[in-house]
Amino acid sequence: MKLKPLDRWRAEMTAAFLARAVAAREPNRTRKALFQALAREGEEQAGLIAKSLPQSPPRFAPSLRTRLTAGMVRLFGPQAARTILAASKVRGLSVYGTPLAAPGHPMPTTVEAIGRRHAGSGGGALRAAVFGVNDGLVSNASLVLGVAGASAPSETILVAGVAGLLAGAFSMGAGEFVSMRTQREMYEHQIAQERDELALYPDEEAEELALIYEARGVPIEDARAFAKRLVADPKVALDTLAREELGLNPDDLGAPLRAAFWSFVSFALGALVPLLPYLAGVRDGALAVTATVSGLALFAVGAALSLYSGKGALTGGVRMLAIGAVAGAATFFIGRLLGVAIR
Repeated sequence: MKLKPLDRWRAEMTAAFLARAVAAREPNRTRKALFQALAREGEEQAGLIAKSLPQSPPRFAPSLRTRLTAGMVRLFGPQAARTILAASKVRGLSVYGTPLAAPGHPMPTTVEAIGRRHAGSGGGALRAAVFGVNDGLVSNASLVLGVAGASAPSETILVAGVAGLLAGAFSMGAGEFVSMRTQREMYEHQIAQERDELALYPDEEAEELALIYEARGVPIEDARAFAKRLVADPKVALDTLAREELGLNPDDLGAPLRAAFWSFVSFALGALVPLLPYLAGVRDGALAVTATVSGLALFAVGAALSLYSGKGALTGGVRMLAIGAVAGAATFFIGRLLGVAIR
């Protein structure tokens, strides 16, 4: 959706206001200088937009949302507030995903090199799947143990477990779809704004890009020359601006349906594990078998998650097993108390 000139002016002023809030909170001198410069650039762009308006814009007053965002920056820091800052089109946020370079650090010479630096840390989908399995496993094992604690018959435990599997999986899938869809719409909106500004103010966009490279240790004149070469090609320029100013990869904005599907599947697979003894028709000691199978699965999930934490597989497995055991024991005894109270 293309913004009206007054809305573009307000967006630039908002971004400048928040860039100053980031600069005020930023302890690193290089990054502080970057966001101060980007705030000035944003105000200059707002001034150019104001000249195209039929009448002078009103005095800028930050909205409640903008003030809340600035408050979160002051409270938690720019790194933690990066996502909500991106929603307000604050530029330069890619520096929080890329280490600052020492003086003389080689600058990328192609957009492919820039893309590699902003590529995701591989395995993100696998990591999300493992966490989905873990969520389904812990929640449904706890549900099964809670119902069993109330001395319910096997048929009731199975029905409750299947209901928990379906409810949790649909909830996870729907939540992931809404989350990813909202994120994608925000990214598409930000990139559309960059496209408009690139067409209207190419020199200012090049200067903002140069300031980001300067913050990484590139001499300002070299950074400006490189930025102007990039901006000369609109397609390359838009791709670069999205990556460097917004920290986005235009080729990977997220697929809501795919994310929802895999969230549903991973949760359902985890939630299925505690039900396996009941589905297999085990009658005697089904609860003990469920606890054993769930415990083994929890240990395996914890060991798999250790690949992302850097901890040992044994440590990760034991920790996850302990967490699941506490959750299961708590729900079992709560179910036992409720069963006694109801009877």
